[in-house]
Amino acid sequence: MTDFNWEQTWEAMLARLESEGWQDRAAQIREQLHTRFVTNPHGDLPRWAAALAQLPERSDALVYNDRSEVTVDSLVPLSSPETEQLEAGLRGLMPWRKGPFRFFGTLVDTEWRSDWKWDRVAPSLSDLNGRRVLDVGCGSGYHLWRMYGAGASEVIGIDPGLLFLFQFLAVKRYQPSAPVDLLPLRIEELPRPLEYFDTTFSMGVLYHRRSPIDHLLELKDTLRPGGELVLETLVVDGPEGYSLMPEDRYGQMRNVWFLPSSATLLRWMDRAGLRDAEVVDVTVTTTEEQRSTDWMRFQSLDHFLDPDDPSRTIEGYPGPMRATVIARKPGKRKPPGKQG
Repeated sequence: MTDFNWEQTWEAMLARLESEGWQDRAAQIREQLHTRFVTNPHGDLPRWAAALAQLPERSDALVYNDRSEVTVDSLVPLSSPETEQLEAGLRGLMPWRKGPFRFFGTLVDTEWRSDWKWDRVAPSLSDLNGRRVLDVGCGSGYHLWRMYGAGASEVIGIDPGLLFLFQFLAVKRYQPSAPVDLLPLRIEELPRPLEYFDTTFSMGVLYHRRSPIDHLLELKDTLRPGGELVLETLVVDGPEGYSLMPEDRYGQMRNVWFLPSSATLLRWMDRAGLRDAEVVDVTVTTTEEQRSTDWMRFQSLDHFLDPDDPSRTIEGYPGPMRATVIARKPGKRKPPGKQG
């Protein structure tokens, strides 16, 4: 087993922050990482590090970030022992929930078709070319690679799940110089106000927050003046002011707090001081988009819906429907690379 060098993993990212004059913010993030990996390390850390170390070293590897399947490949095919080594390493990082990925011809068929979400959101985005981008609750980092493939100059994801981190690093090891990073932190652990990003994504997070307005304020604080917020969350049909609060579970998830109507969500945005909010997509989640696979063998959406009425959850609530809203932080956006 190869020890996980957490300091080296984020050395380049923290150096970029410091070079822009954010020494204090970089120091706070470094302290949070020290807590995660030294003061209070996860018990599965050695197992995940060992799985990552099994992936074959290939100096000729290329990463393709503009495909539905984020793809790692090489001009020279893997040998049979390397292919076995690859499969063992990737299987050691199961379950894979967000993707899909393809490593040297091996498809990691994830629970979620995250490429479908990207295809819905991407046409409504401001051009990501040259922008600094944050993805809150980024999971395995699938969308980080798509954002970088769309031209972002720097992409940072945050998600407290350490398994997600190692899934992300399975790609990053083959494109180590890319300014794409995943911090295993919660948004409340980031310095405030950060005001570093031109675009911030929060997809599939808001309904997990006890205080949705506080989450919107946290997101706004990550943005520079004039920056863009892209938020996707579960919604329900209803008038402005209506929001569903499940009695206990929603779709077997315990930590679901508020499912607003789209009109209520726009009102929340306005109250949080975000401007020009617009609903750009509303889509019902289907069992084709979220399902069990050989790479995620636990229960999935079809187990969480009413078998007699799949338009409702097993608890009797309206089935999952997701809205994407794009809004703007007030102020004039400065050119990329200018502090403030």
